Amino acid sequence: MLLSALSTLHYRNLADARWQFPAGITGIWGANGAGKTNLLEAAYLALTGLTGAARLEVLVRRGEREAYVRADLLVGGSLSVLETGVGRGRRSIKLDGVRVRGQNLPSGSAVWIRPEDSELVYGAPALRRSFLDALLSRLSPRHAQMLSRYERGVAQRNAALRAGEDWGMGVWDEQLVTLGSEIMTLRRRAVGRVALLAAANHARLGSLRTLHLELIESTTPETFRADLGRRRGEELSRGATVLGPHRDDLRLSLDGLPAAEYASRGEARTIALALRKAELDLLQERYAEPPILLIDDFSAELDPQRRAFLLALAASVPQALVTGTDAFPGAVQTLLARAGEFVPTETMRVGGQP
Repeated sequence: MLLSALSTLHYRNLADARWQFPAGITGIWGANGAGKTNLLEAAYLALTGLTGAARLEVLVRRGEREAYVRADLLVGGSLSVLETGVGRGRRSIKLDGVRVRGQNLPSGSAVWIRPEDSELVYGAPALRRSFLDALLSRLSPRHAQMLSRYERGVAQRNAALRAGEDWGMGVWDEQLVTLGSEIMTLRRRAVGRVALLAAANHARLGSLRTLHLELIESTTPETFRADLGRRRGEELSRGATVLGPHRDDLRLSLDGLPAAEYASRGEARTIALALRKAELDLLQERYAEPPILLIDDFSAELDPQRRAFLLALAASVPQALVTGTDAFPGAVQTLLARAGEFVPTETMRVGGQP
């Protein structure tokens, strides 16, 4: 699987252009604010349909109404065209010209490693749930479908709770218990695999402390229905569903101590790297080929040993795009970033709009 070309139109500060990428490592370097992160973000959006942006409209260049990204993806010698358009509150995804949902895109296509991943350690439980759910959804289309239905059910149930419609809770409870119990069961299995891989990767990164992952559940598949009934009064008072998979957390600890409280910034980045490497391992195992690796700011908050780990990781996959304020050693192509433009030193960019 190779990203042969990426096209952008009205995307943040990126030029409206098309860039080509060879197999191996493409190093993208330049000053902060030159568009390096935006390029990786655009590639990740085009490949997966996913974005870390809180609102889709922030992806659109100021003064424009929509943005567009396109990935030309080579899979087994065949070309697939992945297109995503975004605007205020809306997203349109096409695969080879046919409109599809995000889960129809190649699920194992990319892993994005970035400095903000440290918030998986320090941030709110929602960030860790999102990491786990996004990974599970890419491993299992069934999980993606169930999660979407579950989240809609929670939103509708919350609306009924706010309206004081106690009489209708039995119907909503049945839907939540059916979907939520299966989601929790899948999560338990996934966390077991992620925990083993992340702990092994954490040790390879040179940490002297043991990383442990634990799923903290607000209820269980066995007690979900009874717990909902027991807390009905509280839910009606708060107008919200207070337990279920949407309230769970992934606890991260070092030698038994909460990582959020005891991990340094460097240790948090190491934990995040271990989690992302576990993500890459599981996607490669599931789809029998390595994802395209996107590494943003390869030297941020990392000592030489951790940077060496990233160097080796980038070299181990068929294709990696790596950004930094300095050129990445060992790159087969180097692009200099300047105000949303990327000037190759070894291959030519094909100009023009997508």
